[in-house]
Amino acid sequence: MLLCPNLSTCLHICIMATSNLSPALHSPSSLRLLSPYSLHTTPNLSFYLHCRPSLLFPSISLRPKTTTKLRSITTVASAIKKLSETDLVAVPPESDEFAWKFPSEAGVYAVYDQNGDLQFVGISRNIAASVLTHRKLVPDLCCSVKVEVVDEPDRTALTQAWKSWMEEHIEAAGKVPPGNQSGNTKWVRQPPKKKPDLRLTPGRHVQLTVPLEELIDRLVKENKVVAFIKGSRSAPLCGFSQKVVGILESEGVDYESVDVLDEQYNYGLRETLKKYSNWPTFPQVFANGELVGGCDILSSLHENGELAGLFKSR
Repeated sequence: MLLCPNLSTCLHICIMATSNLSPALHSPSSLRLLSPYSLHTTPNLSFYLHCRPSLLFPSISLRPKTTTKLRSITTVASAIKKLSETDLVAVPPESDEFAWKFPSEAGVYAVYDQNGDLQFVGISRNIAASVLTHRKLVPDLCCSVKVEVVDEPDRTALTQAWKSWMEEHIEAAGKVPPGNQSGNTKWVRQPPKKKPDLRLTPGRHVQLTVPLEELIDRLVKENKVVAFIKGSRSAPLCGFSQKVVGILESEGVDYESVDVLDEQYNYGLRETLKKYSNWPTFPQVFANGELVGGCDILSSLHENGELAGLFKSR
C-alpha cells in the first residue's frame, strides 16, 4: 500500500483551515425607525353598506452555510449613494410638476430649507407623494430635496438606507436634523386617512337586482376617476397595481379604487369588467366614464408629464 509522502502536511493544512473558520453569519435585529409618511397602512375599508475563497478539498467544502435569503445589512447601505454625493433637486412650486421631478418609487430622501440646511431625513414607499406632503405642511422648510431609490425596498433595506444617511449627517454636523429630533411635530405626524375602497355588492350571496355590468357603468360614470386594482389602495397585491396607485397619488388625483380580487363583495367583477371595457388585464383606470388604460399607458403619460393635463381636461 502506497502512502502519500506529504500526508502529514495535508492533514496539518486541513486542521489549520478548520480551526480558522469564521463563525456563522448573524443578521442584526431589524430597526424600527420608520417615517410615518411612508410605511403607514390603513385597513381595507368600504362604504357599501359598511359606508405577505473557501478552502476546498476533494469532496469537502469549508464554506459556511448560508441561505439565499440572508443578506448583509451593510450591502444595503453600500448600494445607495452617500448623502453628500447625491444631487440636490429644487422643489417645484406647483404640485403637478412633482411627477417628473421626483420618483414615485420607494427610497430615502433628505429635505433642505432655503438656506441649504438639512431639516429632515425620511423614507417612503412613494418619494414624490411624501415630498409633496411636506411641501404642503412646511413650505418654508421644504425647498430642495435629495432622493435615492432603494432596490428591493423591504422594511430592513429602507430603514438601513435612512440610518446610513442619518449617521453621515450626524458625523458631519454633530447633531440630528431638526425634523428628526424627538418630539418634533412639524414633520412627524399621521397622514390623512386614505379613502375606503368601493364595494359593488352587499355580499357574494346576496342576489343583485341589477346586472353587475350596470353597476360598473354607474360607478365609472358617477365618479371622476376610478382605478380597478388588485388589492386595496393601502395594500396593492401586484406590482402593476402598486405602481398605478403610486402614480395617481403622486399626481394628487382624487380617485376611487375597487379591489377586483375581493370575491366577497366584488364577486364576478374581473370577468365582467373585461367584457365591459374590452381590456383583458388589470389594473384599469377610468376617467369620466372612459377607459384611460392600464399600468403601461399610465406610466407613459406620467413620465411624459401628460397625465395631470389629461385628468384636468376630462
